[in-house]
Amino acid sequence: MKGLIQRVKYASVVVGGETVGEINSGILLLLGVEKGDDPTLADKLLDKVLKYRIFSDDQGKMNLGLKDVAGGLLIVSQFTLVADTRKGLRPSFSSGASPEQGEKLYNYFVERAETLHQNVATGRFGADMKVSLLNDGPVTFLLES
Repeated sequence: MKGLIQRVKYASVVVGGETVGEINSGILLLLGVEKGDDPTLADKLLDKVLKYRIFSDDQGKMNLGLKDVAGGLLIVSQFTLVADTRKGLRPSFSSGASPEQGEKLYNYFVERAETLHQNVATGRFGADMKVSLLNDGPVTFLLES
């Protein structure tokens, strides 16, 4: 399971002209599910996302996590994140989970996030989404479980 996190001032997801998820200051998480991923790995990644210290403390050091700043979390499924790009000029998706497995684990991840964090928004799994964001920093990290 891979999660690309970006510290944002604002982020939103639009599907078919309708805004389906948006947050103000917080983290935009692009979430990719691979074959063999399971709820245990999802829990580990979620814990890391919520606690990863990418927000500034009073001294301006990245020392605070999302929970510390009570920021928003926008979770967007991102199948292409798990692509193997090491060879050739076309990505391979052979390591990606099936759509059924991916959606099941994505939904599990979202449900756990909503249980553990106050401000959670989402995109729509498998949809053609338009994602807008104002990256803060920019600060971007690839987290893997």
